[in-house]
Amino acid sequence: MQDPPHHDLCIVLTYYSPYVSGLTNVARDVAEGLAARGWKVCVVASRHEPDLPTREVVNGVEVVRAPVLAKVGKGTIGLNLTRLALREMARSAVVNLHLPLVEAGVLARLATVPVVSTYHCDVSLPTDDGPRVVRTVNALQHKAIDFSSRVALKRSTAVVVSSEDYARHSRMWPAIEGSMVAVPPPCPPRGTGSPTFRRGPGLHVGFLGRIVEEKGVEYLVDAFRRLDDPDARLLIGGDFQGVAGGSVAATVRRHIDGDPRIEMLGFLPEEQLDDFYASIDVFALPSVNAFEAFGIVQVVAMMAGVPALVSDIPGVRTVVENTGFGAVAKPRDVAGLTEALARLRDTPPDRAAGAASASALYSVDAVLDAYEAVFAKSRGR
Repeated sequence: MQDPPHHDLCIVLTYYSPYVSGLTNVARDVAEGLAARGWKVCVVASRHEPDLPTREVVNGVEVVRAPVLAKVGKGTIGLNLTRLALREMARSAVVNLHLPLVEAGVLARLATVPVVSTYHCDVSLPTDDGPRVVRTVNALQHKAIDFSSRVALKRSTAVVVSSEDYARHSRMWPAIEGSMVAVPPPCPPRGTGSPTFRRGPGLHVGFLGRIVEEKGVEYLVDAFRRLDDPDARLLIGGDFQGVAGGSVAATVRRHIDGDPRIEMLGFLPEEQLDDFYASIDVFALPSVNAFEAFGIVQVVAMMAGVPALVSDIPGVRTVVENTGFGAVAKPRDVAGLTEALARLRDTPPDRAAGAASASALYSVDAVLDAYEAVFAKSRGR
């Protein structure tokens, strides 16, 4: 008789907690949420920082990390990830690959158990500026990841996407279409904070995320600076050190140009986030390309009663469209962003109603229920 699987679920991705990104947070919340429901969950990821343990249990989840030889763009190089993932996959009932993942194609081909792929977004790497060697490496990495994604998606029993809107605009749509299941990312609500970041009575706009090119922070800065309001404040929270893909903090500072109303807060630890949301009147997510596929942080802000101003790009716009709690502007449209900020300042939406709508649509329990159903169905096959 065949031995029963050691794990109910094996999750594989490049970066896992304590790294912070939307993709990482989804994998972590699904892993820990299902572990709390009694699932035996294992996560295999790269050891993106050398001081991280190679094996540990975090909030009920067994985490196995593979040593990294080098980091290239937003990915890592290290053959141990494939080897360790295949070992843990073989001991599991079902596998959940989080894409983009350069190893996904190989893992899906060699998997001996059902594979569910969560496709977060199309990879986006600059190939038209910077040193030639960087452009060449980015172009090669871009092609390799897309090829790997297509292979994995076609071999998956189900493909989870954050929204059909994003999936239909993805380069991977032909590989996604036949097995798509739309499940939004889990969005844990925040607690009650104190407005410790407020600097007066004026409109306070907040951004929270990695300070990287695809976030479009410099366009938000330019739009905010057009507001003729000396009491307004823009609070920019987010890591700009050790960020995969490279930070654009220097570019953002050039656009700030010494404006005393704008403050770069740097990385905000978990214990300060409630206070951050309690301090702002509008949350802004001015993403500029399809690498941003949903924007969990906008939902978290909405659940805290803060309306969101987001870019009109596939996936990201769906949250404001579904809740009516915020505004949408074209990517890189500085004038449009300024107009939306002024509108949300002058005619603010009902915060309580907006928070209730976001909580009803994007609760963690509803998302975990959906993932459980997908995994159970795939396991049954």
